[in-house]
Amino acid sequence: MKVINSLEEIKKTFSKAVITIGNFDGVHLGHQSLFQKVKERAKIIKGTSIVITFEPHPVKVLTGKHIPLITPLPRKLELIAAQGIEVTICLPFTKEFSQISAEEFVKEILIKKIGMKEIVIGYNYTFGRKREGNVELLKILGEKLGFKVHVIEPVMINGQIVSSSLVRELITAGQEDKVKDFLSRYYQVAGKVIPGHGRGSRLLGIPTANLSLINEVFPKPGVYAVEVIYQKNRYQGVANIGFNPTFGNNTLSVETHILDFNENIYDKTIKLNFIKRLRDEKKFKNVQDLATQIKKDIEVARKILPPV
Repeated sequence: MKVINSLEEIKKTFSKAVITIGNFDGVHLGHQSLFQKVKERAKIIKGTSIVITFEPHPVKVLTGKHIPLITPLPRKLELIAAQGIEVTICLPFTKEFSQISAEEFVKEILIKKIGMKEIVIGYNYTFGRKREGNVELLKILGEKLGFKVHVIEPVMINGQIVSSSLVRELITAGQEDKVKDFLSRYYQVAGKVIPGHGRGSRLLGIPTANLSLINEVFPKPGVYAVEVIYQKNRYQGVANIGFNPTFGNNTLSVETHILDFNENIYDKTIKLNFIKRLRDEKKFKNVQDLATQIKKDIEVARKILPPV
């Protein structure tokens, strides 16, 4: 997949561009339905499948409110590429950009700059200055300017509309097994292995990888059965997200014991797929009780996790 980071990088229009536009945080099943329609239409008209997204999140620019991202930009682009999209245009979102009118955005950017022939949007899509653009305006402009508009209805799972906000709520509630229903994959975090307190091996006899995460949405503190991905290999693991109350820590940490693994991975990047929440984090009377519980967690995780 080709990634374009500004309009200035586009030197000529794309051939019969079929596009969809959005933030696509999480790249959930609702987003995936848009991408599939884009691919389908591009194939039919022998055009180019294109996703347009923004960085940073428009809400952050317009309101100053920080929305924790389910998928940081590198992960989002990786997931969009996995959907088979040919081009992603990641536009810098600024206050100046936000003042472009909906009609100007369609005429000057989507048609003249990108070469749009068809657009695929969600049922509640809005765009342009003060969100003045919507489905109806696009249909009117489509008739006037000669492009097709395809409106995709919401994807429903278990009676709920799939949305980024819902996925965010499920992750932070520790319902990672339900998250998979809405993403079609397990929730994943990635991070670099950094030095920890050294308690895992030294005090517990259970070595752990302490992670510095780039993710912004964290599962609820507790112990999880996880799938660990390191250098394209998969391993079973048990991760603790929390404050290590037995040791009186006051900073959040993510520590993972990788089962049947004995390599030095300091400063290496690993990924964690959260399969199932095992229990709450709790304070133990002593180190021995904690070690006993962790060993029990490992045995439970072995039964839950897919074989590697």
